Amino acid sequence: MSATAVHSLWTTAAEPITKIDAPKFEYGQLAPTLIVVGAAIVGILVEAFVPRKSRYYVQMFVSVVALAAAFAAVVALAADGYGTTKARIAAMGAIAVDGPALFLQGTILLAALVGLFTFAERRLDPLVHGNRVDSFAAQAASVPGSESEKAAVKAGFTTTEVFPLLLFAVAGMLIFPAANDLLTLFVALEVFSLPLYLLCALARRKRLMSQEAAVKYFLLGAFASAFTLFGIALLYGYAGSMSYATIAQVVDGTVADVNPALADTMGNDALLLIGAALVVMGLLFKVGAVPFHMWTPDVYQGAPTPVTGFMAAATKVAAFGALLRLLYVVLPGLRWDWRPVMWAVAIVTMLGGAIVAITQTDIKRLLAYSSIAHAGFILAGVIATTPDGVSSVLFYLAAYSFVTIGAFAVVTLVRDAGGEATHLSKWAGLGRRSPLVAAVFAVFLLAFAGIPLTSGFAGKFAVFKAAAEGGAAPLVVIGVISSAIAAFFYIRVIVLMFFSEPRPEGPTVAVPSPLTITAIGVGVAVTLVLGVAPQYFLDLAGQAGVFVR
Repeated sequence: MSATAVHSLWTTAAEPITKIDAPKFEYGQLAPTLIVVGAAIVGILVEAFVPRKSRYYVQMFVSVVALAAAFAAVVALAADGYGTTKARIAAMGAIAVDGPALFLQGTILLAALVGLFTFAERRLDPLVHGNRVDSFAAQAASVPGSESEKAAVKAGFTTTEVFPLLLFAVAGMLIFPAANDLLTLFVALEVFSLPLYLLCALARRKRLMSQEAAVKYFLLGAFASAFTLFGIALLYGYAGSMSYATIAQVVDGTVADVNPALADTMGNDALLLIGAALVVMGLLFKVGAVPFHMWTPDVYQGAPTPVTGFMAAATKVAAFGALLRLLYVVLPGLRWDWRPVMWAVAIVTMLGGAIVAITQTDIKRLLAYSSIAHAGFILAGVIATTPDGVSSVLFYLAAYSFVTIGAFAVVTLVRDAGGEATHLSKWAGLGRRSPLVAAVFAVFLLAFAGIPLTSGFAGKFAVFKAAAEGGAAPLVVIGVISSAIAAFFYIRVIVLMFFSEPRPEGPTVAVPSPLTITAIGVGVAVTLVLGVAPQYFLDLAGQAGVFVR
């Protein structure tokens, strides 16, 4: 081997590193997330050190205080101008503090607080061995039907770990739409997905079905995460950076310092297109868009209903926030490539969700397909690629999340000897047996259908208007047709409740504690307020609709 060949294997010594800069964190601007993470860690310590009798109350107190304090921190940041004039990138480029991030974080925290009340509900099931029980397994680690499970039930155990798990999920969801580099995005995705996989497996009744749902969610979620990670690797290979701003500059061709290595990969559009497609695919999986929706009906049906409600609301908010930021901040230069694909996804999602929902006989599966159709409607706003598109999506997500949690909270009330009566035939005549519960559920169904004077109508109108102005008028026509199809099965449930004879062996409606009443009450209030007087909230979403670059 010649001397020159050997020499090319060596590297010249770099300059000696004299000083490593300490990381700078703006703790005030990251306060909402830090509060929730801190409370989740306190929740784990509570499980370790607080006697079993008191854990439920301590966990409940810690969780409520943390979510309320984090929401107050979001409001304080917004009031201080971080949503508009002072919008900036914090945590050394990892997190964006801007209007969309704060709006979505506020929505997630409020949805989590309302969802927490349904988690803590302990009056729906009859007393077991003299103990009040909630929707979660007595001892998660024991095999369903085993002696250890029976002993745990007899001893009155409850799984209070659900509270810290909820807080960890919320912490991940707060970071997800605010992430400003791909690595932060992926870490946040895992932080909120893993607690949700666990929560799905913890149902007290129908435990095997619950565990099956969790395994399906976990396996499909792991696949989606792998696709996302591979996409991130390809985008890093293309742009030589994880930062959203840098990738956007490389895509636009406005990057300042081009070194030879970057010049080689910049011309390689295959890396960019495949990488972007894989990352977007991972986000569409979380949103539940067709064809990445296969997990949705099974998981919604099998998970404990409070978890389904929380997950259906909060995950959608977080995932759509991340999707908006990715498409509007990182890939605006690829608009001509991603818009046609998103058109196709939105169309099959709207029509697929609406048509398949007609055939469902289980109320939770029906709501799952309904949520898939709603993902399609929200995608119509994403496709608009205008400031109105962003603000309409933010408004729709806020409106949708409270209707969803309220609807699933009502589902927990209708019960028979086996627990929740979710088969549609059991709901026949519910309007005569319990007019108030049926009327409240009808309000939620009308909001899902987008009937005027409900938040669903205001949200759909905003999204479709933005899409039409953004040049996607054919999409709006398909959206209206899908809404009409969807209205059929919502109205069918209302007719079943109010115009059918109640069965003698039909279910009973449990009387909930003030916790669930609060959750349902908030859902109804938000649905009506956003339906009757949406303008203030549309303006709020409009002010919050500008991403920081």
